[in-house]
Amino acid sequence: MQMHSLKNIKLKRTLQLFITSIILLLPSLHFAQAPTLATAASFVLFTSNGAVSNMGITRLTGNVGTNSGSSTAFGNIDGVIHDGDGTSAATSANLLVAYNQLNAAIPTIFPAPLLGNGQTLTAGVHSISGNATLDNTLTLNAQGNENAVFIIQIQGAFSTTAASKVVLTNGALACNVYWKIEGLVSLATNSTIRGTIVANNSAIIMGSGVTIEGRALSTNGAITVNGLSANTPIGCGSPVLTGPAGADLKTAACYTLFSGSGPVTNTGVTYVIGDVGTNSGLTTGFDPSTVTGTIHPIPDASTAAAAADLSDAYTYLSTLTHDIELLYPAQFGNSLVLTPHTYLLDGATTFTDTLFLNAQGNPDAVFVIKINGALITSTYATVVLRNGAQSKNVYWMVEGAVNINGYSRFAGTIVCNNGAITGINPGSILDGRALTTTGALNTSAIATTLSFDCATVGINDNQIVTENVASIYPNPWTASFMIDVSDPVYINNSDLQIYNITGTLVYATKITKSSTLIEPVLSAGMYVYRIISNNKTVQSGKLVSQ
Repeated sequence: MQMHSLKNIKLKRTLQLFITSIILLLPSLHFAQAPTLATAASFVLFTSNGAVSNMGITRLTGNVGTNSGSSTAFGNIDGVIHDGDGTSAATSANLLVAYNQLNAAIPTIFPAPLLGNGQTLTAGVHSISGNATLDNTLTLNAQGNENAVFIIQIQGAFSTTAASKVVLTNGALACNVYWKIEGLVSLATNSTIRGTIVANNSAIIMGSGVTIEGRALSTNGAITVNGLSANTPIGCGSPVLTGPAGADLKTAACYTLFSGSGPVTNTGVTYVIGDVGTNSGLTTGFDPSTVTGTIHPIPDASTAAAAADLSDAYTYLSTLTHDIELLYPAQFGNSLVLTPHTYLLDGATTFTDTLFLNAQGNPDAVFVIKINGALITSTYATVVLRNGAQSKNVYWMVEGAVNINGYSRFAGTIVCNNGAITGINPGSILDGRALTTTGALNTSAIATTLSFDCATVGINDNQIVTENVASIYPNPWTASFMIDVSDPVYINNSDLQIYNITGTLVYATKITKSSTLIEPVLSAGMYVYRIISNNKTVQSGKLVSQ
Protein backbone atom coordinates (compact mmCIF):
# COMPACT_ATOMS: atom_id res chain seq x y z
CA MET A 1 0.00 0.00 0.00
CA GLN A 2 2.75 2.40 0.93
CA MET A 3 4.57 1.75 -2.34
CA HIS A 4 1.34 2.28 -4.25
CA SER A 5 0.83 5.63 -2.46
CA LEU A 6 4.38 6.70 -3.33
CA LYS A 7 3.70 5.96 -6.99
CA ASN A 8 0.52 8.06 -6.86
CA ILE A 9 2.42 10.94 -5.27
CA LYS A 10 5.13 10.78 -7.95
CA LEU A 11 2.50 10.66 -10.68
CA LYS A 12 0.72 13.72 -9.23
CA ARG A 13 4.01 15.63 -8.99
CA THR A 14 4.87 14.76 -12.59
CA LEU A 15 1.45 15.93 -13.69
CA GLN A 16 1.81 19.16 -11.71
CA LEU A 17 5.20 19.85 -13.27
CA PHE A 18 3.76 19.22 -16.74
CA ILE A 19 0.83 21.58 -16.12
CA THR A 20 3.15 24.22 -14.68
CA SER A 21 5.43 24.03 -17.70
CA ILE A 22 2.45 24.47 -20.04
CA ILE A 23 1.27 27.51 -18.06
CA LEU A 24 4.76 29.03 -18.22
CA LEU A 25 4.77 28.57 -21.96
CA LEU A 26 1.38 30.20 -22.50
CA PRO A 27 2.66 33.80 -22.74
CA SER A 28 4.88 32.83 -25.68
CA LEU A 29 2.05 31.18 -27.61
CA HIS A 30 0.47 33.37 -30.28
CA PHE A 31 -3.26 33.49 -30.47
CA ALA A 32 -3.48 36.34 -32.99
CA GLN A 33 -5.47 35.57 -36.12
CA ALA A 34 -4.92 37.33 -39.42
CA PRO A 35 -7.90 39.31 -40.73
CA THR A 36 -9.57 38.61 -44.07
CA LEU A 37 -8.40 41.26 -46.54
CA ALA A 38 -10.06 39.84 -49.68
CA THR A 39 -9.64 42.38 -52.53
CA ALA A 40 -7.74 44.74 -50.21
CA ALA A 41 -4.83 42.27 -50.30
CA SER A 42 -3.95 43.36 -53.85
CA PHE A 43 -3.55 47.04 -52.87
CA VAL A 44 -0.35 48.57 -51.68
CA LEU A 45 -2.05 51.97 -51.11
CA PHE A 46 -5.79 52.45 -50.63
CA THR A 47 -8.29 54.67 -48.87
CA SER A 48 -12.04 54.36 -48.79
CA ASN A 49 -12.40 58.14 -48.76
CA GLY A 50 -9.77 60.68 -49.70
CA ALA A 51 -7.06 61.53 -52.20
CA VAL A 52 -3.99 59.36 -52.78
CA SER A 53 -1.13 61.55 -53.97
CA ASN A 54 2.59 61.28 -54.64
CA MET A 55 5.70 63.42 -54.97
CA GLY A 56 9.06 62.27 -56.32
CA ILE A 57 9.94 58.91 -57.86
CA THR A 58 7.86 56.25 -56.15
CA ARG A 59 8.32 52.50 -56.70
CA LEU A 60 5.19 50.49 -56.00
CA THR A 61 4.21 46.87 -56.51
CA GLY A 62 0.49 46.46 -55.97
CA ASN A 63 -2.69 48.29 -56.82
CA VAL A 64 -3.36 51.89 -55.83
CA GLY A 65 -6.71 53.55 -55.37
CA THR A 66 -9.48 55.33 -53.55
CA ASN A 67 -13.21 54.77 -53.51
CA SER A 68 -13.92 58.50 -53.17
CA GLY A 69 -11.26 60.77 -54.60
CA SER A 70 -8.39 60.39 -57.04
CA SER A 71 -4.88 58.96 -57.22
CA THR A 72 -2.40 61.42 -58.72
CA ALA A 73 1.23 61.84 -59.83
CA PHE A 74 2.37 58.25 -59.38
CA GLY A 75 4.00 57.64 -62.75
CA ASN A 76 4.48 54.00 -63.69
CA ILE A 77 3.52 51.47 -61.02
CA ASP A 78 3.54 47.70 -60.98
CA GLY A 79 -0.20 47.51 -60.50
CA VAL A 80 -3.53 49.01 -61.51
CA ILE A 81 -5.06 52.28 -60.32
CA HIS A 82 -8.66 51.85 -59.17
CA ASP A 83 -10.42 55.12 -58.41
CA GLY A 84 -14.16 55.05 -57.80
CA ASP A 85 -14.82 51.82 -59.65
CA GLY A 86 -16.26 48.41 -58.82
CA THR A 87 -12.96 47.14 -57.43
CA SER A 88 -12.53 50.13 -55.14
CA ALA A 89 -16.11 49.76 -53.87
CA ALA A 90 -15.53 46.11 -53.02
CA THR A 91 -12.18 46.93 -51.42
CA SER A 92 -13.75 49.64 -49.27
CA ALA A 93 -16.24 47.10 -47.90
CA ASN A 94 -13.56 44.44 -47.42
CA LEU A 95 -11.26 46.86 -45.65
CA LEU A 96 -13.98 47.69 -43.11
CA VAL A 97 -14.42 43.99 -42.39
CA ALA A 98 -10.67 43.58 -41.87
CA TYR A 99 -10.54 46.62 -39.60
CA ASN A 100 -13.36 45.27 -37.44
CA GLN A 101 -11.57 41.94 -37.10
CA LEU A 102 -8.35 43.65 -36.04
CA ASN A 103 -10.21 45.91 -33.64
CA ALA A 104 -12.00 42.95 -32.03
CA ALA A 105 -8.80 40.98 -31.41
CA ILE A 106 -8.28 40.56 -27.65
CA PRO A 107 -4.86 41.84 -26.56
CA THR A 108 -2.64 39.89 -24.20
CA ILE A 109 0.54 41.97 -24.48
CA PHE A 110 0.79 45.64 -23.52
CA PRO A 111 4.04 47.29 -24.65
CA ALA A 112 5.04 50.84 -23.76
CA PRO A 113 4.10 53.57 -26.25
CA LEU A 114 7.75 54.05 -27.29
CA LEU A 115 8.47 51.11 -29.55
CA GLY A 116 11.89 50.13 -30.81
CA ASN A 117 15.34 51.04 -29.50
CA GLY A 118 16.39 47.41 -29.72
CA GLN A 119 13.08 46.03 -28.44
CA THR A 120 11.84 42.58 -29.52
CA LEU A 121 8.18 41.55 -29.68
CA THR A 122 6.93 38.01 -30.10
CA ALA A 123 3.72 37.03 -31.87
CA GLY A 124 0.33 37.88 -30.41
CA VAL A 125 -2.07 40.79 -30.00
CA HIS A 126 -0.28 43.87 -28.66
CA SER A 127 -2.15 46.93 -27.45
CA ILE A 128 -1.05 50.50 -26.73
CA SER A 129 -3.73 52.64 -25.11
CA GLY A 130 -2.78 55.94 -26.76
CA ASN A 131 -0.31 57.43 -29.22
CA ALA A 132 2.80 55.44 -30.13
CA THR A 133 6.19 56.14 -31.70
CA LEU A 134 8.69 53.86 -33.37
CA ASP A 135 12.32 54.81 -32.79
CA ASN A 136 15.48 53.08 -33.97
CA THR A 137 14.89 49.31 -34.40
CA LEU A 138 11.95 47.10 -33.47
CA THR A 139 12.39 43.34 -33.99
CA LEU A 140 9.44 41.02 -34.53
CA ASN A 141 10.49 37.47 -33.63
CA ALA A 142 8.35 34.57 -34.89
CA GLN A 143 10.37 32.06 -32.83
CA GLY A 144 10.68 29.72 -35.79
CA ASN A 145 6.99 29.73 -36.73
CA GLU A 146 6.34 31.24 -40.15
CA ASN A 147 2.59 31.24 -39.38
CA ALA A 148 3.06 33.49 -36.36
CA VAL A 149 0.75 36.53 -36.53
CA PHE A 150 1.54 39.94 -35.02
CA ILE A 151 -1.27 42.42 -34.39
CA ILE A 152 -0.29 45.80 -32.95
CA GLN A 153 -3.28 47.86 -31.85
CA ILE A 154 -2.53 51.55 -31.34
CA GLN A 155 -5.44 53.51 -29.88
CA GLY A 156 -4.10 56.85 -31.10
CA ALA A 157 -1.69 58.33 -33.62
CA PHE A 158 1.41 56.49 -34.80
CA SER A 159 4.67 58.13 -35.84
CA THR A 160 8.21 57.06 -36.62
CA THR A 161 11.53 58.81 -36.23
CA ALA A 162 13.87 59.18 -39.19
CA ALA A 163 15.52 55.93 -40.32
CA SER A 164 13.63 53.84 -37.77
CA LYS A 165 12.86 50.32 -38.89
CA VAL A 166 11.02 47.10 -38.24
CA VAL A 167 13.11 43.93 -38.57
CA LEU A 168 11.65 40.44 -38.99
CA THR A 169 13.49 37.43 -37.54
CA ASN A 170 13.13 33.68 -37.02
CA GLY A 171 10.54 33.10 -39.72
CA ALA A 172 8.46 36.25 -39.25
CA LEU A 173 6.73 37.34 -42.47
CA ALA A 174 5.49 40.80 -43.37
CA CYS A 175 2.23 39.26 -44.60
CA ASN A 176 1.50 38.21 -41.00
CA VAL A 177 2.06 41.64 -39.43
CA TYR A 178 -0.81 44.12 -38.92
CA TRP A 179 -0.81 47.63 -37.49
CA LYS A 180 -4.29 48.84 -36.47
CA ILE A 181 -4.10 52.57 -35.79
CA GLU A 182 -6.78 54.93 -34.49
CA GLY A 183 -5.18 58.20 -35.53
CA LEU A 184 -2.81 59.95 -37.91
CA VAL A 185 -0.02 57.80 -39.33
CA SER A 186 3.15 59.80 -39.92
CA LEU A 187 6.24 57.95 -41.19
CA ALA A 188 9.44 59.98 -41.12
CA THR A 189 12.17 60.05 -43.73
CA ASN A 190 13.83 56.71 -44.54
CA SER A 191 11.65 54.70 -42.16
CA THR A 192 11.10 51.01 -42.92
CA ILE A 193 7.83 49.34 -41.98
CA ARG A 194 6.98 45.65 -42.33
CA GLY A 195 3.33 44.69 -42.37
CA THR A 196 -0.10 46.05 -43.27
CA ILE A 197 -1.10 49.41 -41.82
CA VAL A 198 -4.85 49.84 -41.31
CA ALA A 199 -5.59 53.40 -40.23
CA ASN A 200 -9.14 54.13 -39.06
CA ASN A 201 -10.67 57.50 -39.93
CA SER A 202 -7.27 59.11 -40.32
CA ALA A 203 -4.70 60.18 -42.89
CA ILE A 204 -1.41 58.49 -43.73
CA ILE A 205 1.60 60.70 -44.46
CA MET A 206 4.97 59.30 -45.53
CA GLY A 207 8.20 61.24 -45.79
CA SER A 208 10.84 60.77 -48.48
CA GLY A 209 12.62 57.46 -48.73
CA VAL A 210 10.10 55.45 -46.73
CA THR A 211 10.02 51.70 -47.42
CA ILE A 212 7.02 49.47 -46.77
CA GLU A 213 6.92 45.72 -47.19
CA GLY A 214 3.19 45.47 -46.79
CA ARG A 215 0.36 47.92 -47.34
CA ALA A 216 -0.90 51.32 -46.20
CA LEU A 217 -4.72 51.35 -46.03
CA SER A 218 -7.16 53.82 -44.51
CA THR A 219 -10.88 53.50 -43.86
CA ASN A 220 -11.24 57.28 -44.21
CA GLY A 221 -8.38 59.68 -44.84
CA ALA A 222 -5.97 60.98 -47.46
CA ILE A 223 -2.72 59.17 -48.23
CA THR A 224 0.32 61.28 -49.15
CA VAL A 225 3.68 59.80 -50.13
CA ASN A 226 7.01 61.17 -51.29
CA GLY A 227 9.47 58.86 -53.05
CA LEU A 228 7.99 55.76 -51.42
CA SER A 229 9.24 52.21 -52.10
CA ALA A 230 6.48 49.74 -51.26
CA ASN A 231 5.30 46.30 -52.27
CA THR A 232 2.50 44.02 -51.21
CA PRO A 233 4.00 41.17 -49.17
CA ILE A 234 4.34 37.68 -50.58
CA GLY A 235 3.50 34.50 -48.70
CA CYS A 236 0.52 33.71 -46.45
CA GLY A 237 -1.45 32.39 -49.40
CA SER A 238 -0.65 35.23 -51.79
CA PRO A 239 -0.72 34.12 -55.44
CA VAL A 240 2.54 32.84 -56.92
CA LEU A 241 3.21 34.96 -59.98
CA THR A 242 4.26 33.03 -63.06
CA GLY A 243 3.52 35.49 -65.86
CA PRO A 244 2.37 34.21 -69.27
CA ALA A 245 3.90 31.30 -71.16
CA GLY A 246 7.11 32.33 -72.90
CA ALA A 247 7.34 32.66 -76.66
CA ASP A 248 8.49 29.53 -78.50
CA LEU A 249 11.25 30.83 -80.75
CA LYS A 250 12.06 27.37 -82.13
CA THR A 251 15.02 27.67 -84.51
CA ALA A 252 15.30 31.41 -83.90
CA ALA A 253 16.25 30.60 -80.31
CA CYS A 254 19.82 29.86 -81.39
CA TYR A 255 20.33 33.34 -82.85
CA THR A 256 21.66 36.09 -80.63
CA LEU A 257 21.52 38.70 -83.42
CA PHE A 258 19.11 38.21 -86.33
CA SER A 259 16.98 40.00 -88.90
CA GLY A 260 14.26 38.35 -90.95
CA SER A 261 14.91 40.92 -93.67
CA GLY A 262 17.70 43.46 -93.53
CA PRO A 263 21.47 43.71 -93.18
CA VAL A 264 23.16 42.74 -89.91
CA THR A 265 26.35 44.74 -89.44
CA ASN A 266 28.99 45.30 -86.80
CA THR A 267 31.83 47.72 -86.19
CA GLY A 268 34.54 47.36 -83.56
CA VAL A 269 35.29 44.31 -81.46
CA THR A 270 32.02 42.62 -80.54
CA TYR A 271 31.77 39.41 -78.55
CA VAL A 272 28.83 37.16 -79.35
CA ILE A 273 27.76 33.83 -77.90
CA GLY A 274 25.13 32.44 -80.26
CA ASP A 275 24.44 32.60 -83.98
CA VAL A 276 24.37 35.76 -86.11
CA GLY A 277 22.58 36.22 -89.43
CA THR A 278 19.84 37.57 -91.65
CA ASN A 279 17.41 35.98 -94.10
CA SER A 280 17.56 38.86 -96.56
CA GLY A 281 20.78 40.82 -96.94
CA LEU A 282 24.32 40.35 -95.72
CA THR A 283 25.88 39.78 -92.32
CA THR A 284 29.14 41.72 -92.09
CA GLY A 285 31.76 43.01 -89.67
CA PHE A 286 31.78 40.10 -87.21
CA ASP A 287 35.12 38.48 -86.38
CA PRO A 288 34.80 34.66 -86.21
CA SER A 289 37.35 34.61 -83.38
CA THR A 290 34.99 36.61 -81.16
CA VAL A 291 31.78 34.78 -82.07
CA THR A 292 31.02 31.52 -80.27
CA GLY A 293 28.43 30.26 -82.69
CA THR A 294 27.76 30.32 -86.40
CA ILE A 295 27.98 33.46 -88.53
CA HIS A 296 25.60 33.24 -91.50
CA PRO A 297 27.12 35.72 -93.99
CA ILE A 298 24.35 35.13 -96.52
CA PRO A 299 20.82 33.72 -96.20
CA ASP A 300 20.60 29.95 -96.00
CA ALA A 301 18.21 27.22 -94.84
CA SER A 302 18.87 28.06 -91.19
CA THR A 303 18.04 31.76 -91.60
CA ALA A 304 14.89 30.90 -93.58
CA ALA A 305 13.64 28.69 -90.76
CA ALA A 306 14.56 31.29 -88.15
CA ALA A 307 12.69 34.04 -90.02
CA ALA A 308 9.51 31.95 -90.16
CA ASP A 309 9.79 30.95 -86.50
CA LEU A 310 10.49 34.53 -85.44
CA SER A 311 7.34 35.67 -87.24
CA ASP A 312 5.31 33.08 -85.32
CA ALA A 313 6.87 34.13 -82.01
CA TYR A 314 6.03 37.77 -82.71
CA THR A 315 2.42 36.83 -83.53
CA TYR A 316 2.16 35.02 -80.21
CA LEU A 317 3.55 37.96 -78.23
CA SER A 318 1.37 40.48 -80.07
CA THR A 319 -1.81 38.59 -79.20
CA LEU A 320 -1.03 38.30 -75.48
CA THR A 321 -3.46 40.32 -73.40
CA HIS A 322 -1.70 42.65 -70.98
CA ASP A 323 -2.74 42.65 -67.34
CA ILE A 324 -0.90 45.85 -66.37
CA GLU A 325 -0.55 49.00 -68.45
CA LEU A 326 2.36 51.27 -67.63
CA LEU A 327 0.78 54.64 -68.26
CA TYR A 328 3.87 56.79 -68.85
CA PRO A 329 6.10 55.28 -71.59
CA ALA A 330 8.33 58.36 -71.65
CA GLN A 331 9.18 57.76 -67.98
CA PHE A 332 10.02 54.07 -68.19
CA GLY A 333 12.80 52.83 -65.92
CA ASN A 334 13.71 55.26 -63.16
CA SER A 335 14.09 52.37 -60.65
CA LEU A 336 10.72 50.84 -61.56
CA VAL A 337 10.22 47.32 -60.17
CA LEU A 338 8.22 44.83 -62.26
CA THR A 339 7.00 41.36 -61.33
CA PRO A 340 5.97 38.47 -63.64
CA HIS A 341 3.15 39.84 -65.82
CA THR A 342 2.38 40.96 -69.35
CA TYR A 343 2.87 44.74 -69.51
CA LEU A 344 1.83 47.30 -72.09
CA LEU A 345 3.43 50.65 -72.87
CA ASP A 346 1.10 52.23 -75.43
CA GLY A 347 3.53 54.50 -77.24
CA ALA A 348 7.18 55.26 -77.94
CA THR A 349 9.18 54.39 -74.84
CA THR A 350 12.25 55.98 -73.30
CA PHE A 351 14.07 53.73 -70.85
CA THR A 352 16.13 55.77 -68.38
CA ASP A 353 18.32 54.63 -65.51
CA THR A 354 17.34 51.24 -64.00
CA LEU A 355 14.58 48.65 -64.35
CA PHE A 356 14.30 45.87 -61.77
CA LEU A 357 12.67 42.56 -62.75
CA ASN A 358 11.69 40.68 -59.59
CA ALA A 359 10.71 37.01 -60.03
CA GLN A 360 9.77 36.75 -56.33
CA GLY A 361 11.73 33.52 -55.98
CA ASN A 362 10.20 31.77 -59.02
CA PRO A 363 12.99 31.02 -61.54
CA ASP A 364 10.44 29.99 -64.19
CA ALA A 365 8.50 33.26 -64.02
CA VAL A 366 8.04 35.06 -67.35
CA PHE A 367 8.03 38.80 -68.06
CA VAL A 368 6.58 40.18 -71.30
CA ILE A 369 6.90 43.91 -72.01
CA LYS A 370 4.91 45.06 -75.05
CA ILE A 371 5.79 48.46 -76.50
CA ASN A 372 3.52 50.05 -79.11
CA GLY A 373 6.21 52.27 -80.55
CA ALA A 374 9.97 52.71 -80.67
CA LEU A 375 12.28 51.93 -77.76
CA ILE A 376 15.31 54.02 -76.85
CA THR A 377 17.47 53.79 -73.75
CA SER A 378 19.61 56.34 -72.02
CA THR A 379 23.34 55.82 -71.68
CA TYR A 380 24.03 53.36 -68.85
CA ALA A 381 20.43 52.11 -68.78
CA THR A 382 20.38 48.87 -66.82
CA VAL A 383 18.04 45.89 -66.44
CA VAL A 384 18.60 44.18 -63.08
CA LEU A 385 17.33 40.63 -62.55
CA ARG A 386 16.24 39.88 -58.98
CA ASN A 387 15.06 36.94 -56.89
CA GLY A 388 15.43 34.23 -59.51
CA ALA A 389 14.57 36.23 -62.62
CA GLN A 390 16.32 34.85 -65.71
CA SER A 391 17.03 36.61 -68.97
CA LYS A 392 15.69 33.61 -70.92
CA ASN A 393 12.25 34.35 -69.46
CA VAL A 394 12.16 38.05 -70.42
CA TYR A 395 10.61 39.19 -73.71
CA TRP A 396 10.46 42.69 -75.18
CA MET A 397 8.00 43.08 -78.06
CA VAL A 398 8.67 46.39 -79.80
CA GLU A 399 6.52 47.85 -82.59
CA GLY A 400 9.18 50.19 -83.93
CA ALA A 401 12.89 50.93 -83.98
CA VAL A 402 15.19 50.01 -81.09
CA ASN A 403 18.26 51.96 -79.98
CA ILE A 404 20.27 50.71 -77.00
CA ASN A 405 22.59 53.53 -76.02
CA GLY A 406 26.19 53.10 -74.92
CA TYR A 407 27.19 51.22 -71.77
CA SER A 408 23.70 49.90 -71.19
CA ARG A 409 23.10 46.48 -69.62
CA PHE A 410 20.08 44.87 -71.19
CA ALA A 411 18.51 41.50 -70.43
CA GLY A 412 15.98 39.43 -72.35
CA THR A 413 14.92 38.72 -75.91
CA ILE A 414 14.06 41.76 -78.03
CA VAL A 415 11.51 40.92 -80.72
CA CYS A 416 11.30 44.00 -82.94
CA ASN A 417 8.54 44.07 -85.55
CA ASN A 418 9.06 45.96 -88.80
CA GLY A 419 11.63 48.22 -87.28
CA ALA A 420 15.38 48.55 -87.37
CA ILE A 421 17.55 47.87 -84.37
CA THR A 422 19.41 51.01 -85.24
CA GLY A 423 22.14 50.53 -82.71
CA ILE A 424 23.35 48.47 -79.82
CA ASN A 425 26.07 50.92 -79.04
CA PRO A 426 29.66 50.69 -77.72
CA GLY A 427 30.14 49.34 -74.24
CA SER A 428 26.66 47.82 -74.05
CA ILE A 429 25.99 44.34 -72.73
CA LEU A 430 23.09 42.26 -74.01
CA ASP A 431 22.21 39.18 -71.98
CA GLY A 432 19.76 37.64 -74.41
CA ARG A 433 18.88 38.28 -78.05
CA ALA A 434 18.16 41.14 -80.45
CA LEU A 435 15.83 39.94 -83.23
CA THR A 436 13.81 41.88 -85.77
CA THR A 437 11.24 40.58 -88.25
CA THR A 438 12.13 43.27 -90.79
CA GLY A 439 14.82 45.91 -90.49
CA ALA A 440 18.54 46.48 -90.29
CA LEU A 441 20.45 45.49 -87.17
CA ASN A 442 23.62 47.33 -86.19
CA THR A 443 26.03 46.63 -83.33
CA SER A 444 29.23 48.36 -82.33
CA ALA A 445 31.81 47.05 -79.86
CA ILE A 446 29.38 45.28 -77.54
CA ALA A 447 29.25 42.01 -75.63
CA THR A 448 26.22 39.82 -76.06
CA THR A 449 25.55 36.30 -74.94
CA LEU A 450 22.93 33.63 -75.24
CA SER A 451 23.15 32.68 -71.58
CA PHE A 452 20.91 29.66 -71.88
CA ASP A 453 20.92 26.33 -73.66
CA CYS A 454 20.55 25.98 -77.41
CA ALA A 455 21.22 22.51 -78.72
CA THR A 456 21.75 23.65 -82.30
CA VAL A 457 24.28 26.44 -81.81
CA GLY A 458 26.88 25.98 -84.51
CA ILE A 459 30.64 25.92 -84.20
CA ASN A 460 33.11 28.00 -86.20
CA ASP A 461 35.78 26.00 -88.00
CA ASN A 462 38.56 27.40 -85.82
CA GLN A 463 36.79 26.69 -82.53
CA ILE A 464 35.76 23.72 -80.48
CA VAL A 465 33.20 24.47 -77.80
CA THR A 466 33.00 21.78 -75.14
CA GLU A 467 30.43 21.83 -72.36
CA ASN A 468 31.44 21.42 -68.72
CA VAL A 469 35.18 21.86 -69.15
CA ALA A 470 35.12 24.07 -66.08
CA SER A 471 32.77 25.65 -63.58
CA ILE A 472 33.25 29.29 -62.60
CA TYR A 473 31.61 30.62 -59.43
CA PRO A 474 30.37 32.89 -58.05
CA ASN A 475 29.39 34.87 -61.11
CA PRO A 476 28.91 37.82 -60.64
CA TRP A 477 31.93 38.07 -58.32
CA THR A 478 33.43 40.80 -56.17
CA ALA A 479 37.08 40.23 -55.19
CA SER A 480 37.59 36.69 -56.44
CA PHE A 481 36.04 33.61 -58.02
CA MET A 482 36.81 29.90 -58.26
CA ILE A 483 37.43 27.87 -61.39
CA ASP A 484 36.96 24.11 -61.07
CA VAL A 485 38.16 21.99 -63.99
CA SER A 486 36.08 18.86 -64.47
CA ASP A 487 38.31 17.12 -67.02
CA PRO A 488 41.93 16.52 -65.91
CA VAL A 489 43.11 16.64 -69.52
CA TYR A 490 42.88 20.43 -69.34
CA ILE A 491 45.04 20.78 -66.20
CA ASN A 492 48.51 22.11 -67.12
CA ASN A 493 47.30 22.25 -70.70
CA SER A 494 45.05 25.33 -70.82
CA ASP A 495 44.88 29.04 -70.08
CA LEU A 496 42.18 31.30 -68.69
CA GLN A 497 41.93 34.61 -70.55
CA ILE A 498 39.66 37.52 -69.58
CA TYR A 499 38.84 40.34 -72.02
CA ASN A 500 36.99 43.59 -71.46
CA ILE A 501 34.14 44.54 -73.74
CA THR A 502 36.46 46.44 -76.11
CA GLY A 503 38.35 43.19 -76.76
CA THR A 504 41.45 44.03 -74.73
CA LEU A 505 43.06 41.16 -72.81
CA VAL A 506 43.02 42.27 -69.16
CA TYR A 507 43.95 39.08 -67.33
CA ALA A 508 45.50 35.71 -68.14
CA THR A 509 46.71 32.75 -66.13
CA LYS A 510 47.58 29.10 -66.67
CA ILE A 511 45.27 26.47 -65.21
CA THR A 512 47.50 24.17 -63.18
CA LYS A 513 45.11 22.71 -60.60
CA SER A 514 41.64 21.17 -60.55
CA SER A 515 40.44 24.04 -58.34
CA THR A 516 41.94 27.52 -58.49
CA LEU A 517 41.14 30.78 -56.74
CA ILE A 518 41.25 33.64 -59.27
CA GLU A 519 41.75 37.16 -57.90
CA PRO A 520 41.83 39.56 -60.85
CA VAL A 521 41.95 43.24 -60.01
CA LEU A 522 39.27 44.50 -62.37
CA SER A 523 36.77 47.34 -62.22
CA ALA A 524 33.04 46.61 -62.07
CA GLY A 525 31.56 45.58 -65.38
CA MET A 526 31.11 42.74 -67.82
CA TYR A 527 33.98 40.69 -69.20
CA VAL A 528 34.32 37.78 -71.60
CA TYR A 529 36.41 34.79 -70.60
CA ARG A 530 37.96 32.05 -72.68
CA ILE A 531 39.57 28.79 -71.73
CA ILE A 532 42.20 28.08 -74.39
CA SER A 533 43.72 24.64 -74.94
CA ASN A 534 45.99 23.72 -77.87
CA ASN A 535 45.28 27.11 -79.44
CA LYS A 536 41.55 26.46 -79.51
CA THR A 537 38.74 27.94 -77.41
CA VAL A 538 37.25 25.05 -75.44
CA GLN A 539 34.90 27.17 -73.32
CA SER A 540 33.82 30.79 -73.26
CA GLY A 541 31.24 32.96 -71.59
CA LYS A 542 30.69 36.13 -69.65
CA LEU A 543 31.93 37.20 -66.24
CA VAL A 544 30.49 40.09 -64.26
CA SER A 545 32.59 41.97 -61.73
CA GLN A 546 30.66 43.85 -59.05
